[in-house]
Amino acid sequence: MKKLLLLGGSRYLVPVIREAKALGCHTITCDYLPHNYAHQISDEYHNVSITDMEATLNLARELKVDGVMSFACDPGVITAAYVAEQLGLPNVGPYESVAILQDKGRFRAFLRDNGFTVPGSRSFDDIGAALREAESFSYPLIVKPVDNAGSKGVRRVNGPEELEQAIRYALSFTRCGRFILEDFIEKEGFSSDTDCFSVDGELKFVSFNNQYFDSKASNPYAPDGYTWPSTIPAVQQKELRNELQRLLHLLKMRTSVYNVEVRLGKDGKAYLMEVSPRGGGNRLSEMLEYTTGTRLIHNAVRAALGMPVEEMHDPVYHGHWSIVMLHASQNGAFRNLWIAEDAKPSVVEEDLWVQPGTPVEAFAGASNAIGSLVLNWSTEEERDTRMADVSSWVRVITESGADA
Repeated sequence: MKKLLLLGGSRYLVPVIREAKALGCHTITCDYLPHNYAHQISDEYHNVSITDMEATLNLARELKVDGVMSFACDPGVITAAYVAEQLGLPNVGPYESVAILQDKGRFRAFLRDNGFTVPGSRSFDDIGAALREAESFSYPLIVKPVDNAGSKGVRRVNGPEELEQAIRYALSFTRCGRFILEDFIEKEGFSSDTDCFSVDGELKFVSFNNQYFDSKASNPYAPDGYTWPSTIPAVQQKELRNELQRLLHLLKMRTSVYNVEVRLGKDGKAYLMEVSPRGGGNRLSEMLEYTTGTRLIHNAVRAALGMPVEEMHDPVYHGHWSIVMLHASQNGAFRNLWIAEDAKPSVVEEDLWVQPGTPVEAFAGASNAIGSLVLNWSTEEERDTRMADVSSWVRVITESGADA
């Protein structure tokens, strides 16, 4: 029986564990949070921090695992690549390449040095240096930690008087003590955040979607909904696909699922914003199985174990799909979920993670979600109209009576 070491323990690992078990694999989860949900369904759990590469390597060596994987878990991606490289296990790509992709400062520099379209940016580890050199930037700009995902620690800065506070906020979310200042790219239409897949470095599946945000949330840059297919024009989709392929070739990436964020700017340019060799959070790979039938999670598990993957091709979408990440507008205790009667026929899956009375927090990122709704709308127009005003047909009711 093959052994698969999975880094992290969030609910987003559940479908990965199920796929691995269906392949007859022994599943092992690890992190420093023993009460995380995925540990309840894995075959084995170890209390080892996934950011401690040497400790994780020692665990993998001791357990004689056949594969290591970090899915929808950004902090474990570099560790998984390191462990796989040290033990000669199947790997998504060279450790150094993964380290570039996972560091926003290094990633932007790599893109710039290799002729990609990239926002102006610079990373710092000193607040004073950043404040002195910020004069070279035009406002608005974005401040974010170089080593965090899910829009944690991200703030838009509209003027110099806001900069220091935004930097200190970003630093409160970084493990390495570094942050990045970046030109704010005014987007044209919707940005996209969805999953792709390469086999031996060649892109086999590239998807795009429309990404939605709750402008009333405490973090307006945390996505809370997605729709497929994307409205990005075909010409730009082709350009982005070609640039993504060029990036993977330059970095000598291998077989992996990727979470890829892109946007079109009002400047007419198409930008690769983030490329991470892992499945995305917010159930993105699961949604792509709903919308296209392509089993990205199944193939990611097979790849991590060194098994051949199923044949894949670029997506053909079946219907007008969306997912809404359920969340509260303020701290409180969950009371119930309200869904308008005329929206219920479109609900394919309601996945609620809390019970009445469970404490919930205001939405600041993916970790504050309390469940999800998968929806298949009858028409594109209905989908887009509904997603433009989610709070009119679905609300999380808390004990105070506030709704999201």
